[in-house]
Amino acid sequence: MSETNSGHASDIAFSPIVKAIQVRKGSRRAYERMETGGSWQTAISTDLKAFIESRTTAFLATANAEGQPYVQHRGGPPGFLRVLDTKTIAFVDFAGNRQYITQGNLEENPKAHLFLIDYAYRQRVKIWGKARVVEGDEALAGRLFPEGYKARVEQVILFDVAAWDANCPQHIPQMFEAAAVQAALAEKDGVIARLEQQIHQLELERNRAASAQQ
Repeated sequence: MSETNSGHASDIAFSPIVKAIQVRKGSRRAYERMETGGSWQTAISTDLKAFIESRTTAFLATANAEGQPYVQHRGGPPGFLRVLDTKTIAFVDFAGNRQYITQGNLEENPKAHLFLIDYAYRQRVKIWGKARVVEGDEALAGRLFPEGYKARVEQVILFDVAAWDANCPQHIPQMFEAAAVQAALAEKDGVIARLEQQIHQLELERNRAASAQQ
């Protein structure tokens, strides 16, 4: 069986030229062990589903027929990315700057890539597949639209997963979302307020005890 038809999920990224570079730079043997162990997956696992649906930001990469790449940021509240089944991710495409580069690219070339990152826990997931735009399906858009979110629906993007891989945390800066920091600070302030109230109550009791002994 040839390298290109070896049946490994990672072949979607590890082309013959990539494998040749791995050989030249000394990492091929490790990735051969990885391929044998089947570390890359082709279906969305329960853990990956939870990771995807907890994201508030995503990067969608596409390329046009000439191979010119483009990366578009998409964001929303947790749950704006929805896993429909073990092979499909969906999200509402909110109205933006109306350049339609991603949509144009997908009409010429459906191959796409989703890059997801969690800065707080220093995790990243790379997902290869194909994507398509669905226009005019109000029922699907309504099903996917995040409740209470203020945005205008333009269309829906469906992403069909071909393979995915989770990377190590190396070189990922640890950062936290403002909402998470605010929640932590509010919790801390609540603890401080309760402790101050307890201290105040103890001082009152001590003063009453001191007065009773006089």
